[in-house]
Amino acid sequence: MQIFKKFSQLSIFYSEYVSFPYPHATTVKKAHKCTINHCLLHSHLVSSHASHKFVSSGGKPAGGEGDGAGAEMVGPQRPQFVLFGSSIVQLSYANGGWGAILSDVYARKADIVLRGYYGWNSRRAVQVLHQVFPKDAATQPSLVIVYFGGNDSMGPHSSGLGPHVPLPEYIEHMRSIAVHLQSLSDTTRVIFLSCPPVNEAKVREGVSGIFSELVRTNELCRQYSEACIELCQEVGVKVVDLWTAFQKRDDWLTACFTDGVHLSAEGSEIVVEEILKVLKGAEWEPSLHWKSMLTEFGDDSPYDLVAFDGKTTLNPSDWTFHRAIQWD
Repeated sequence: MQIFKKFSQLSIFYSEYVSFPYPHATTVKKAHKCTINHCLLHSHLVSSHASHKFVSSGGKPAGGEGDGAGAEMVGPQRPQFVLFGSSIVQLSYANGGWGAILSDVYARKADIVLRGYYGWNSRRAVQVLHQVFPKDAATQPSLVIVYFGGNDSMGPHSSGLGPHVPLPEYIEHMRSIAVHLQSLSDTTRVIFLSCPPVNEAKVREGVSGIFSELVRTNELCRQYSEACIELCQEVGVKVVDLWTAFQKRDDWLTACFTDGVHLSAEGSEIVVEEILKVLKGAEWEPSLHWKSMLTEFGDDSPYDLVAFDGKTTLNPSDWTFHRAIQWD
């Protein structure tokens, strides 16, 4: 059975096969390129067992009274994922950023909470750690993703001012953050992001005449990245090695940044891919990978879209074909 939708002024690019994670559809073969202007947007091949329990004669859902009966409600207890860090975090909703991508991927599954602070280092982070993550909070986050180190790793200024934090002090601050977050609850999980590389030439070009004695080098980024990874291994925190992940791309210098430091959409996609790898591979109970998590109010309903046969409905709760990338 084919279900067609009409949209206008849209261009959708598809390739190969995508498996949709809702239980009512088989794999969909996508055309390599489909440009849509007042034409068919998409077709789903729905298997014979995909028909819902609802029919045009007014039948009610099996297993309960009325629509929504038996629905699993997350409501106010929907899991929270907190993004805590410096500008890489604060800007994660801009320009196709990784925070925005995670919000899309985890729609109706978890709330992505932004706690990003432009220009901050680990020293400032530990000063407010107990305010941002109080131990007596009514609800503790299910996941905290932490990024500090880019500003810490900048060279020291002769005045003693500025964001630089010596490496040994940075390690202890990150240890304090890890220990505190781990103590919030038995089910609060933590992922650290290590320092990515930077485009040194682009950084120098962008800050010339603006900042005094700004030193940002890949050698310093590497040192702080390695220190972060070693600390995580020591304290049992999952870590994403952004230093290595970015440099797997031959064009990382030009593709991954907007200004040599902050992330482009392509750089953010790398961050999301690496985070999801960690979440998929982690042996956490419950799992925090999006495919394993409950979709809020995901039950079938007679108010869902009516199928091609004019009698049954199709549950769109977990449709993901709107995404440019089908995240695993």
